[in-house]
Amino acid sequence: MSHFLWKIGGQAGFGVMTTGLSFSKIATKVGYYIFDCFEYPSLIRGGHNTYDVILSSDPVHAIQHEINLLVCLNKETFELHKHRLTKDSIVIYDENSFTPSENNCKMIHLPFKTMLFENKASMVMENNIALGCSLAILNWPYQVLDEMIEQTFADKGASVVALNKKISKLAYDFIVKNHSSFIIHDFPILKKSEPKVVLTGNDAFAYAAIAADCRLYAAYPMTPSSTVLTTLAANAQKTGMVVRHAEDEISVINTALGASTAGVRAACGSSGGGFALMVESVSFAGIAEIPLVIFMSQRPGPATGLPSWTEQGDLLFTVHAGHGEFPKIVLAPGDPYEMYALTVKAFDLADYYQTPVIVLSDKHLSESNMSINHLDLKLLNRAYSPDSGKLIWKANHYQRYADVPDGISPRLVPGYPGQFYQVNSYEHTVDSHTTEDAQERVIQVNKRNRKTQTYLAKHFAMPEIFGDINKSEIVFVSWGSNKGAILEAQKKLTHKGFKTAFIHFTHVFPLNESRIAALLTLKKRYILIENNSQGQFGKLLREQTGVNLKVKILKYSGRQIHVEEIVNYVNAPSFATKRSNVISNEVRNLR
Repeated sequence: MSHFLWKIGGQAGFGVMTTGLSFSKIATKVGYYIFDCFEYPSLIRGGHNTYDVILSSDPVHAIQHEINLLVCLNKETFELHKHRLTKDSIVIYDENSFTPSENNCKMIHLPFKTMLFENKASMVMENNIALGCSLAILNWPYQVLDEMIEQTFADKGASVVALNKKISKLAYDFIVKNHSSFIIHDFPILKKSEPKVVLTGNDAFAYAAIAADCRLYAAYPMTPSSTVLTTLAANAQKTGMVVRHAEDEISVINTALGASTAGVRAACGSSGGGFALMVESVSFAGIAEIPLVIFMSQRPGPATGLPSWTEQGDLLFTVHAGHGEFPKIVLAPGDPYEMYALTVKAFDLADYYQTPVIVLSDKHLSESNMSINHLDLKLLNRAYSPDSGKLIWKANHYQRYADVPDGISPRLVPGYPGQFYQVNSYEHTVDSHTTEDAQERVIQVNKRNRKTQTYLAKHFAMPEIFGDINKSEIVFVSWGSNKGAILEAQKKLTHKGFKTAFIHFTHVFPLNESRIAALLTLKKRYILIENNSQGQFGKLLREQTGVNLKVKILKYSGRQIHVEEIVNYVNAPSFATKRSNVISNEVRNLR
């Protein structure tokens, strides 16, 4: 096996998420690359939680369909996910809880409840039983888990540590003694691997904000953006960053705008519903030319929608957020590595262009972990110094909104003796006084609009292309977190004899019309892939470049796009018989 998919499921509130993250960290510690994702209902207790972890000796970017090891903490886990099992899959269950309805795979009865009862252990310790048996099946030494338990429970006292160790070792020994034939030897410990860290997209944004010298972050908790707030708050004493949990999202963005006006780097964050409340102040930032980074992590709407699931349904809302016309920049990372790099860039762009820069995520990217080489993160931050653009600390005869060729006026930090200017939401003259004069209005609109042309010339980045676009017959076009599934699909399609390329957009607005149009009008079979129902990025491409991508794979069930869904579409006979120059509007809606 080159990949191994481990999955655990159980009732919400019993530590399934903690167990999954622990397995990801253990797999990374023994040398493997991981990618994980988890699903949970918007409930505190009850409902069904699952956690998938895929591991490989090579970088891995998405979850596969086939489950290699399924740990069932209840019957529902087996019933909901048995369609992903094969004859080689291993299933761990406790017959005291349920008996699987079918057993055409490798079944292991592990007496979870008996082990807990005989050792007077609580139900939450099922998690360490799950980890103990999983390590035994992968033939990893128990010592790795022993060390993790020591670190995790050190502050709870020696007796708690000892009991958790005892329970997990019982499970480990149970597999070795009773089911040695099921032990897998394909994934030995990789001793010479590079050190890796396990990061979610939210983690990457938080740490990049620290690296970029953000001095204030304000937010009101809203899934799936909430952990940025908690991560930054946990590190606030070390970093000196002011982290504010405000009363609502209106206060959130205005707090950040106040800090930015005072001369420090500031950011705020939310999901779609919270961002909707921020929109008026996004326009304020546009006319007052205040730098601001906004973290916006999407979930399915409209309204409350599916609060704990994923979708890319807010792209056009984000791009066009705010009344009136003003420049803004929208960046959409595809994985935690890109999240880190683009977040640092977002702070530079916000300062440079004195305008809102939105970092657009979604639940799948925000909450999925990926292992990243420690060295890569160090290289990203090597010799970094903030680019504050035209931020100045002193001036004579200062004009805050001077009409300059690139559209970017010098920005004076307030408080310099003898120099004054206004920062408000009205149209203004070059010296910042409020005006309703027609000619002054035209001057300021034109000045602000020139920022977009300056950005496209100086800082816009073309999409990254994976594969040889000149030799390819099929070209995928997408953005954001779909990146991982498409990269893995390319690998599988290569083995099937297909030549593919993938155009991955991260700088999604504004777009360079001529350069992008040239890339999308080659004689290729283009397939647009999006996690929404209307092909929103396709609409944006048509708006910005005039290019209409007709073939689309769309998914909007609240679940991310899976590798096999892309592969099966391309591999289908109905697709193989069509020629690119005769394809009309064809949309494949995935469940």
